[in-house]
Amino acid sequence: MRACVPLIVALLCGLAWADLYSAPNSCQGRCHEAFDRHHPCHCNDRCQEFGNCCKDFESLCSNHEGFSYSSDAITKEELQSISEKIYRADTNKAQKEDIVLNSQNCISPSETGDQVDRCPEPLFTYVNEKLFSKPTYAAFINLLNNYQRATGHGEHFSAQQLAEQDTFLREIMRTAVMKELYSFLHHQNRYSSEQEFVDDLKNMWFGLYSRSSEERDSSGFEHVFSGEVKKGKVTGFHNWIRFYLQEKEGLVDYYSHIYDGPWDSYPDVLAMQFNWDGYYKEVGSAFIGSSPEFEFALYSLCFIARPGKVCQLSLGGHPLAIQTYPWDNSTYGNGKKYIATAYVISSTQ
Repeated sequence: MRACVPLIVALLCGLAWADLYSAPNSCQGRCHEAFDRHHPCHCNDRCQEFGNCCKDFESLCSNHEGFSYSSDAITKEELQSISEKIYRADTNKAQKEDIVLNSQNCISPSETGDQVDRCPEPLFTYVNEKLFSKPTYAAFINLLNNYQRATGHGEHFSAQQLAEQDTFLREIMRTAVMKELYSFLHHQNRYSSEQEFVDDLKNMWFGLYSRSSEERDSSGFEHVFSGEVKKGKVTGFHNWIRFYLQEKEGLVDYYSHIYDGPWDSYPDVLAMQFNWDGYYKEVGSAFIGSSPEFEFALYSLCFIARPGKVCQLSLGGHPLAIQTYPWDNSTYGNGKKYIATAYVISSTQ
C-alpha cells in the first residue's frame, strides 16, 4: 500500500474549484463603500459578518482576521481553542468498537480521475446502528431523503419535512457541542440570543437557492450532507452516515481513498473516491464517526468566522483545516449569503 499524500495536495490535484464557483468582483477602489444589494459581492465594514465580501476584501480592505474591525475579529488561536472544546464536548461520537472501517487501497492524486474500483470490499464492515437511535442522529437521518439529488429540479418541502428541519435544529441545540459554539459566538458579538443564532442557522443551511437554473434546487445542507449530482458528477456528499446508509442499500460503491487522518479514535477524516448509483465522486473528504452536531458545528463555525477562506482548527492536538464557500448569487436577510459548500481540506500528523 502506498503512503497517502497530504489531503490539501490531494484535493487541489483532484478538483478544479474554479469550475464550480466563479470568482466574484473585486474590492479594488470599493473599500468601506455603503452596502448595495445590487452588487454580487461587497466591501463594506460588515461584509464578513454577513458572509458576502469579495474574495480580495481581506487583502485590500482589512488588516485583521475574521471581521474587518478588530473589536470583533476572531483569531486563529481562538478558532483552535473553540474547536478543541467542541471536539471534547462531542460525547455522541462513535466509540472505537462502534465502527469497523475497511479503507483498503490508498491511491495517488494522479489516479483519482481513473474511475477504477480498487477496493473489492465495502468501506464499512460494521457500524453499531444503536448510534442512530440517539436524538440528533435520528433527526439528521430523517432529513437525508427530503431532497432530489439532481440539480435543476426544484425542491418543495412538505409541512412534515419543514418540521423535521426544526426538530433537527432543536435537538442539536440541546447538545454540549452546540452550546459551546453558541456561547463562543455570543461572546464574539455574532449573535445576541440563541433564537437569533438558530434562525440564522436555518437560513444559511436550509434556505433554498438556484444552483443550475431558475428553480430553487439546492441548499447548503443538501449539498454538504446529502449530496447532489450536477453535470454527471457527484458534488458535495461529505457525510459518513449518508455514505454508510447508501452503501448498505447497494447505492454506493467505494473505490479507493487518498488520505486517512492521524486520529486513533473517532472522529477521523477520510478522503475517498466512490460511485453513487452511476455517478462518480473524484475526491470526497468526510469526517468518520462524528456526531451530526459535531460536523454541523465546525462547518457553521468556519462559515461564520472565515466565509470563503481556509479555517484553521485543532482537534485532539492535530491541526485540521476546513474550506467553506458562500453562494454568491442570492442572499437572505440583510445581504447574508447561504452556504454553498463546506469540507475538510487539510490535516497533517
